Amino acid sequence: MIEKLKKLKINIGWKSLVLIGVCVVLVLIDLLTKIFEEKYNWNFTVIPNFIEVESGSRNPGCAFSFLADSSWGQPFLIAMTFILLAVIISVFIVLPERFTFLKVAICLITAGAIGNLVDRIAYREVRDFVGINMFGRMVSCNFADFWIVFGTVIAVVDMLFINEWAVFPLTKKAKAAQKAREQAEKAEKEESADDKNDAE
Repeated sequence: MIEKLKKLKINIGWKSLVLIGVCVVLVLIDLLTKIFEEKYNWNFTVIPNFIEVESGSRNPGCAFSFLADSSWGQPFLIAMTFILLAVIISVFIVLPERFTFLKVAICLITAGAIGNLVDRIAYREVRDFVGINMFGRMVSCNFADFWIVFGTVIAVVDMLFINEWAVFPLTKKAKAAQKAREQAEKAEKEESADDKNDAE
């Protein structure tokens, strides 16, 4: 395990630099929409009974107001966000450039996490203003939440079906990469067995 960690290296190419720029823009979009929502008191319907914008909704917890009533909720959520950001940013840095979809997913999740983290630190709550009808109930959220959801969906789809480590590889590239890896592992085992026999 330690040997594998030693082999890790920084993988920041032009794709990663573009995604870092996109991440900054997404954070700004989230924070600016929150500022404008407060300033101009947005109240309008986008899609009747499905998407409605209403100013003033505040969430001291996280998704579906979880931990909203706990005195330790905000400190816990802030600490967990910092830990999450440390982990996913580290993954982004060492992840090879060929894992494009996964890097896009990390970019989106990072932008969403930072956007809501700013709110938690500054206001001890998250500014929500977009109401979405989920299973007959209006749930309030913001653009940072959208970034996190989109990023999570992309990451799950990529890890399940698309990239070379996919659980159920569907693309030719993923299948070829997994086949090559299996052959390399087989050759490594055979070489290790031969070395063992020679030693005996």
